[in-house]
Amino acid sequence: MSEEMKREKRSPWLLLGAAALFLLSKGKSLLLVLGKFSGPLISMAVTVGAYALISPVWFALGLVLLILVHEIGHVLAAKRKGLPVSLPLFIPFIGALITMKKHPKDAVTEAYIAMGGPVVGTIGALAVYIAGYALDNPFLLVLAKVGFLINLFNLIPIHPLDGGRISTAVSRWLWVVGLIGGAAVIIYLRSWLLFIIWALFAWDLYQKYIKYRGTGKPRELQGVYEVDMHRIQTELPSWYAFSDQQRGPLAYTTYSRLTGEQIVRFHWGTLNFQGEMEVPQGSEVTRVELTGNERVIKDDRELLRLTVKVEYKQKVNEQYYEVPSATRWRYGAAYVGLALFLIAMIWSIQAMELPMP
Repeated sequence: MSEEMKREKRSPWLLLGAAALFLLSKGKSLLLVLGKFSGPLISMAVTVGAYALISPVWFALGLVLLILVHEIGHVLAAKRKGLPVSLPLFIPFIGALITMKKHPKDAVTEAYIAMGGPVVGTIGALAVYIAGYALDNPFLLVLAKVGFLINLFNLIPIHPLDGGRISTAVSRWLWVVGLIGGAAVIIYLRSWLLFIIWALFAWDLYQKYIKYRGTGKPRELQGVYEVDMHRIQTELPSWYAFSDQQRGPLAYTTYSRLTGEQIVRFHWGTLNFQGEMEVPQGSEVTRVELTGNERVIKDDRELLRLTVKVEYKQKVNEQYYEVPSATRWRYGAAYVGLALFLIAMIWSIQAMELPMP
């Protein structure tokens, strides 16, 4: 009898020991998984909390889940095209975003990934609508309406919204439609967020197709770099690095990474300094110049702060936008059809005159 009692007393310790061994063996993997998902989960929780300040908690949670479904659509589409992307990051009262770790190779790929969000997002909102209709739950129907509105909003043909990216495979003239239609929507909704998106898009189009096109005038980018003065002063007089005479052109090369970014690498031979700067894809770099060199103290360290200017001419890569006519029609039909479906669903729910949550 006493032996059985001892076995019973030992058994919890055996279980705890086995659990400890499991955690030790799998702990690294668990930490990696938690680390990978911690950012999206935290941003998701913060966004739910932000929306809960102005609406019921269940509605805030449902809204964020619908946004998540939309972003998952982009992730799935990118995976099908073999493009690595980040997990969704949520921003309160703005939405969510994913970042592509590799640029699409052409307009069709860009449009395919962009289309994934509204398509899957619409399916998610439709599922909520069906549940609300079947359960006769007006609050679910209101949530579905908001989901349809989110996906319709993203179809406005301006960058960086999904509609602006889908337009690359249909016709870039849709961007003009987006400018006009977007202005009308801004006036109607009085949305500062949409105005900022619209203004940035309009400025980018102006620079790309009007201001610099055919003028030969280069654009400029500036970068600031800091070098430890201790290393420099062991080889050169201290005054040399700060002399204005050191400012001027730098030797450079340009190359493209496998992920698609175009990089300018420049070199200041006297100090053996080498730096890099990213420029827009398809750019023709015309000059790299050292425009500033000054002494600064940071964290009790003496540094040489260098300002480098890169001049370049950005060219529109027309080959990127070459899309077969049949593909243009397919994407155009899908784009218009999805927009009309969303409008119809929003109108049908609006006609029910449901109470707001």
